[in-house]
Amino acid sequence: MYLEELESIGLSKNEGKIYEVLIHFGELSVSEISSKSGVHRRNVYDTVQRLIKKGLVFHIFQKKENLYAAVNPEKLLEIIKGKERKLRKILPSLKKFYARQSVEEAAFIYRGLEGFKNYMKDLLRVGDTTYFLGAKALWFSPGIEKSFLENFQKEMKKKSLTYYTIFDYRVKKELPQAIKEVRGEYRILPKDYSTPGVCDIFGDYVVTFGSAGVGNFGEDGTIFVMRNEKLAESFKTWFKFIWNACPKFS
Repeated sequence: MYLEELESIGLSKNEGKIYEVLIHFGELSVSEISSKSGVHRRNVYDTVQRLIKKGLVFHIFQKKENLYAAVNPEKLLEIIKGKERKLRKILPSLKKFYARQSVEEAAFIYRGLEGFKNYMKDLLRVGDTTYFLGAKALWFSPGIEKSFLENFQKEMKKKSLTYYTIFDYRVKKELPQAIKEVRGEYRILPKDYSTPGVCDIFGDYVVTFGSAGVGNFGEDGTIFVMRNEKLAESFKTWFKFIWNACPKFS
């Protein structure tokens, strides 16, 4: 029932199956666990021992056949917090190593909603003036948590980041509230210049979206990222030309 979620926090498939069975049925023997979970009996014992080491299962000694039971599910949160504490200890060192990298040129791809959120984090990390061309209000895509967007906008404001947006004409018709919520200076492309593409420029980054709908990046969307100072400067120059050619309010 919750196997996918249990695997996502570090349990193996067999561990997840057995833990779920013990949560649902209470105290069980090895043979009962095998029958109800579908895990072969010869694998149940080793899996249960791993769950005991993780503090998720405990052993009930019996004269006949020993029984096993699940610990309160709150223990799962303790495990996650423990992993987070370990990560936080090494995070400063990892960030130092990452900061030493001197990448002048690069090209890579982000995919899906998690990739889109990584791109948004890049905007904050670079912390430079940003230029959005053919903007589709993708920040408001389904699947982008409201809390994530709110924190993103708070960080933008906190860092006093300046950004200029040239919206796709369709945003004005299909998602007009986004224009007010994005804030910053903006223009709107004439109706005849609507396209599926989007191009964002910040720092030495040029980021393009191959196909995007208004307010909807899509779960399988693709972002092409290029990092090159001269290329970025060229795109900024072209952006300024288009900016000046667009009426301030349309």
